[in-house]
Amino acid sequence: MGDTSRLCSVWLGSETGILKGVSLSRKQAFNFCNTSHLSRDQEVRALCWGDPAESELLVGSVDGTVKTFSTEKGAFTETRRCGDPAEGCFTGLAALTGGALVTCAECGTLRVWREDSSEPVAELDAGKNVCRMRQSPVNRHKVATGGKENGLKIWDLEKPEKPVFAAKNLRDDWLDLRRPQWVRDMAFIPDSDKVVTCTGYHQVHVFDPSSPQRRPVLEVEYGEHPLTALSLPAGGNTVAVGNTHGQIALLDLRKGVVRGCLKGLAGGVRALQCHASQPVVASCGLDRFLRIHNLEDRKLQHKVYLKSRLNCLLLASRDLEDGGGATGDRGSQEVKEEEEGGDEDEVWDTMERVEEKTKRKTTEEEEEELQKKKSKKKRKKGQD
Repeated sequence: MGDTSRLCSVWLGSETGILKGVSLSRKQAFNFCNTSHLSRDQEVRALCWGDPAESELLVGSVDGTVKTFSTEKGAFTETRRCGDPAEGCFTGLAALTGGALVTCAECGTLRVWREDSSEPVAELDAGKNVCRMRQSPVNRHKVATGGKENGLKIWDLEKPEKPVFAAKNLRDDWLDLRRPQWVRDMAFIPDSDKVVTCTGYHQVHVFDPSSPQRRPVLEVEYGEHPLTALSLPAGGNTVAVGNTHGQIALLDLRKGVVRGCLKGLAGGVRALQCHASQPVVASCGLDRFLRIHNLEDRKLQHKVYLKSRLNCLLLASRDLEDGGGATGDRGSQEVKEEEEGGDEDEVWDTMERVEEKTKRKTTEEEEEELQKKKSKKKRKKGQD
């Protein structure tokens, strides 16, 4: 399977525990699984690259294990126990230099693991109900955490005693009531110290740790439904956000306005990622489709059905349409890409047509019947 895995430019983790790779250039999808018996505790909750060359994938499962998948060999090469199911699912995975690994669970336990150690070399408490942990792409030892009633915190893993930044809650509302917190995702804004977050209360916030202000320096609302994921397009001042109703929008981080919306989704967005250099965003979620949208004209470029509900995705940094320079497509599953709305139309076309048993009367027929009744009454009166 090494040839097939090198073809893939998009990787996805499913609820069934299968790692899925998609080759957009060949319109093929591949399933990779390291067990013959699949169960819900194998469900994939987190994905990240294990090395800068992107030859290894780290796959975090619900059972607390982190598996290493070699894209060169097309197989799982290692399994490490990095958590306990009682602590909750993984909310983030990150790789450090020298083969070290960072894990974070829902309970807020954030650990650093060395490659050759079965015990964590560092551990910190990020607070309860953590929804997401993200690593800074520039300073690899910096991570951000946040969750339900657990505001944004930025940590330096070289000094894990306390966070280097802890956001302050929003000001009370106009009724002097405390406003709830629910950080669902975050990202480090390049070329700055700023961090952008999205919340379960359909808000997007920008925090600036370099300023004395611990509250957001920008606050935007989008839609009416909880935001679940965000990602930053390359070389721009926008952020892509997705919500529980399958809506994805591009928001301007300078003016706080909606720049545009992406259409075609039918279920809640679980994950989205903008490509490192191309103007595209990939998204996946409950409707079992991988979608690739162009950010310039906002059109749907690819739509691939992957059979399982999808939790997370990861893009290769190379050109997504690149075939990876490999030959052979052993064990592949041909994927039919659908035009927007095509799958729904096909379902309706195959259904048996059911005619109404009682034909509804038209307005003209009703009017005619009414006139007949009136004239009948008049005749009856005349006879009397």
